[in-house]
Amino acid sequence: MITDPVADYLTRIRNAIMANHRVVEVPASNLKKDITKILYEKGYILNYKFEEDNKQGIIKIALKYHPVSKLPAIRKIERVSRPGLRQYVGADELPRVLNGLGIAIISTSHGVVTDKEARKEHIGGEVLCYIS
Repeated sequence: MITDPVADYLTRIRNAIMANHRVVEVPASNLKKDITKILYEKGYILNYKFEEDNKQGIIKIALKYHPVSKLPAIRKIERVSRPGLRQYVGADELPRVLNGLGIAIISTSHGVVTDKEARKEHIGGEVLCYIS
């Protein structure tokens, strides 16, 4: 049993990038699906597909690399809030990653959003991860 599924999700992506894999498969959940959609919308991954099996389903993520230099689009991906120490922020304390060049993914009462969207809607929540 995995105690922190989001950390497992981020670690699988990080390991696949370090090994220069094109596709990574991750066990699905609604939270992971929302994070994957945000990564796709912000241009950090090439594509994704949700596949159903008899259990919980699988998310297949196609990782994005620069065509010439072969550098990954995701340079750094790190977990912030964890089960032992949750990190909650108010609307006025939302973090900025790389002075606005990266994104922070926030779980709010309005769903999972980026730090910019949470700032625009003036809502706070749990900081899940930083991506740059």
